Amino acid sequence: MIDKSTLTFLEDLAANNNKPWFEANKNAYDAAKADFEQFVSGVLSGLATVEPGFLEQKAKDCVFRIYRDVRFSKDKSPYKANFGAYFSKGGKKFNGAGYYFHLDPGKSFSGGGLWMPEPQILKKVRQEIDYNFSDFQAIVEVAPFKKLFGTVQGEHLKKVPQGYEPGNPAADYLRLKSFTVSNTLADSGLTSSGIVDHCLEVYAAMRPLLDFLNRAVD
Repeated sequence: MIDKSTLTFLEDLAANNNKPWFEANKNAYDAAKADFEQFVSGVLSGLATVEPGFLEQKAKDCVFRIYRDVRFSKDKSPYKANFGAYFSKGGKKFNGAGYYFHLDPGKSFSGGGLWMPEPQILKKVRQEIDYNFSDFQAIVEVAPFKKLFGTVQGEHLKKVPQGYEPGNPAADYLRLKSFTVSNTLADSGLTSSGIVDHCLEVYAAMRPLLDFLNRAVD
């Protein structure tokens, strides 16, 4: 489970997102980070039972830095008021699809997919969807998947990309520039003893989609 004090720290950080406050509360940050990493370690252990590629990974391979890159942003807040972790066979820098966990009081979710891939990878995914659309539909348009995740999300083009006809049955998916899904988590669930198992169940339901996307990437 995730300790309530970790959520409290993130709430306080959101209200005091500045360097003096952060430095004065460094011990609280260190404790929250360690708590989140123990949760991530639990998820990794569960994933490794069905996907051997996770066996050698550690929490540090998955957790994102809390420090924001503000060079090209109008928002100059120096810190993220959330914790995030990305689980994939290649670690955080893997350019294929993976699982994601977002810890943010009132906005937490478990999800995954392929976010804003490079043009050559995006082209491969679109081709895979076009060539094997019935397989893709069998994953994302069945009732259990839609109940858990809704629809596949992502920024999209106004028209189908060049090389595809507007009437293509897969047009709505071919217009996507990302292919992600998510399942919202209530704060009360985050601090329950079953949170790791719940995330693993969500990721298991997501695995066919990730396998499809990574088949295109590979």
